Amino acid sequence: MSRLHVEKHQVGRIGQLRAAVLGANDGIVSTASLIVGVASASAGRPEILVAGLAGLVAGAMSMAAGEYVSVSSQSDTEKADLAKERWELETAPHAEHAELASIYRHRGLDKATAEQVATQLMDKDALGAHARDELGISEISTARPVQAAITSAVTFTLGAAIPLVVALLVPETSSVPAVAGASLVALGALGAIGARVGGAHPLRPTARVLFWGALAMAVTAGIGRLVGTAV
Repeated sequence: MSRLHVEKHQVGRIGQLRAAVLGANDGIVSTASLIVGVASASAGRPEILVAGLAGLVAGAMSMAAGEYVSVSSQSDTEKADLAKERWELETAPHAEHAELASIYRHRGLDKATAEQVATQLMDKDALGAHARDELGISEISTARPVQAAITSAVTFTLGAAIPLVVALLVPETSSVPAVAGASLVALGALGAIGARVGGAHPLRPTARVLFWGALAMAVTAGIGRLVGTAV
């Protein structure tokens, strides 16, 4: 009795994973940096919370808009390429068949096999075959603007809520170290989770997010302290 060997790969989730990690990471770093910067300028709790909440709302909207626009541009390009390919298949099917067979020959198939594979795939789904093997467009890589925008906005909000809640709960005098510490812990966890979901080793992704998060908060804290002293 034969058994199918089923492999699970992470590439199918790469678009969602990228948007989710980017959104959550940006939410933590930008909001925590904003709170730390304002707190370092000797601002009171109301000012700190207003700045943090404004950063959360503005950042979530910005992430959603940015993801939607950028992924929509990718989607528009894909649609234009597919429309061109559809026209070429209608007007020059033999040339398109030769082109597809040539792609398979360059991948290692002999001429006869390449011709046969091109024929069978085009008989089943000519546009799909050319989209996948000529243009590199597949179901996995297809751009999804709305999904990317929603994912980024939601994950940004969840990430930004962490430093904001910490700033709300701790005493004013402890705002900077508490927010910075909680945010670094959250960033480290995010890096490890993202690496695990993506099937990568967690050390380097975790180190990356911790380094850039710490750097961002350190720079804004320094600017806040300078501005607070000057004012």
